[in-house]
Amino acid sequence: MSGYEVAVAAQAELGEGPTWDPATARLLWVDVLGSRVHTYDPATGRRTVRTTGQHIGAAKPRADGGLVLNLRDGVALLDPDGAFRWLHRDPVPGRRANDAAVAPDGSLWAGTMRYDEAPGGGTLTRLTGDGTADPILTDATVSNGIGWSPDGTLMYYVDSPTRRVDVFDHDGKGVRNRRTLAVVEEGAGFPDGLTVDAAGCVWVALWDGGAVRRYTPSGALDREIRLPVPRTTACAFGGPGLTDLYVTTARVGLTAPTALSGSVLVVPDAGEGLPQPPFAG
Repeated sequence: MSGYEVAVAAQAELGEGPTWDPATARLLWVDVLGSRVHTYDPATGRRTVRTTGQHIGAAKPRADGGLVLNLRDGVALLDPDGAFRWLHRDPVPGRRANDAAVAPDGSLWAGTMRYDEAPGGGTLTRLTGDGTADPILTDATVSNGIGWSPDGTLMYYVDSPTRRVDVFDHDGKGVRNRRTLAVVEEGAGFPDGLTVDAAGCVWVALWDGGAVRRYTPSGALDREIRLPVPRTTACAFGGPGLTDLYVTTARVGLTAPTALSGSVLVVPDAGEGLPQPPFAG
């Protein structure tokens, strides 16, 4: 496995949510506090930027084209022609969207958190294409990384202040039997965004840890990739064969950000990812 490369040199305040869109062969990512959705085509280097008008936690491809957006005031749809409409509007003063992921059945699992990170002020909600919203967790603090095992029977989840990567049994609609997969030790940072690879291993970006870790399905730490930025935020496999690991980073809150803080980094041939389903709405 080779070292990292700079995929997108940027100064995002809070880069997050990398997602490979197989339909366009592009990487999607967001700047949460910059209220922007970015795309990057590694074949050509072409980039696009769209301003959303409010803080955004995640942007994911839709089955019929366009994007589903996890925004401060709820979840919205962006059509291929640029038309915008709310799917589920749920504004709460002092709360914003955070990470989100699309489940194997095409539903969106959207997280929130309070700006002041008050304990229990965040949520995780499952949304279907018709806008039906089912609460999954109502007492999260910083709802973060979400992912599923290759067979869809397990869901992995991060509530960052707990320092844990948790795992649930997943039945297609809900979750149960929450337990700890791994704990990030004091001084190593906080678990943030995650992705699951084809072998069922969980890759986790470490906020204030400057690294991405890979945990086996049994919870053993078997790899750590160090990166020259303190605030790695999330990771996703993309590129031909889904073998390149893209990592978003942040500058927010740093008194002395590094030159690459806020950029998107890539580790070529890091592993083998899983195809991510589009939102069925």
